Amino acid sequence: MVDSSTAESTQTATASEKEAMIEARGLSKFYGRFAAIEDVTFKVRQGEVVAFLGPNGAGKSTTMKLLTGYLAPSAGKALIAGHDMATDRSAGAEVLGYLPENGPLYPDMTPRGLLNFLATTRGLSPAKRRERIDEVVDLCSLGSVIGKPVRKLSRGYRQRLGMAHVLLHEPEVLIMDEPTAGLDPNQIHEVRETIRRLGRDKTILLSTHILQEVEAMADRLIFIDEGRLIHEGPVSELGKDKTLEEWFRELTAG
Repeated sequence: MVDSSTAESTQTATASEKEAMIEARGLSKFYGRFAAIEDVTFKVRQGEVVAFLGPNGAGKSTTMKLLTGYLAPSAGKALIAGHDMATDRSAGAEVLGYLPENGPLYPDMTPRGLLNFLATTRGLSPAKRRERIDEVVDLCSLGSVIGKPVRKLSRGYRQRLGMAHVLLHEPEVLIMDEPTAGLDPNQIHEVRETIRRLGRDKTILLSTHILQEVEAMADRLIFIDEGRLIHEGPVSELGKDKTLEEWFRELTAG
């Protein structure tokens, strides 16, 4: 019989040996003398779902834009599956799906038309386009609105359409910036369920300031405040001696 401490150490060792699919190495972004983020370093390994937590204005969105190559770092490196997103962004983009907060969608197109257009720009063959569109529509539960104009969709359905878009090319890595922001409780539940399904075989970095998201979806969390990483660890470590809200306030009390 293997005791629990041995089993836990074995699981930790196995997790630590997995490939780093998302990596920040000393990432900094300066605007003049203002540091949006400074010397941020962390890894998200293959198969992990990691919550990126912090108060508004902490630097979460800036970090994600650096990781995805939308911004160039002032210092440090951002890597996706080992690809430097400043010098080898095309290769990194092949394995990356990025869902920004309030991502742009074409309001006069239908979800099917939009997904077909986006799959075409990705270079998917007609047969592959049909296959992938059917798969992401099913995964993101878009069947009931597939023929409606995007402008008539609820925010929850637009969020799910955004997820379907980033999944079209079957990325191994997903980076999501506040995917449940502005949604009602029913919509939040639907989006959470979609992310849980995705987390079975994807590596996910999920930005949020909603503490319930951490417990509901993540294995581990990274906490940033005032542009600096101040905590990193398993979600299971939290809430033992205090609530998540108390823990959050303590970390950000200054």
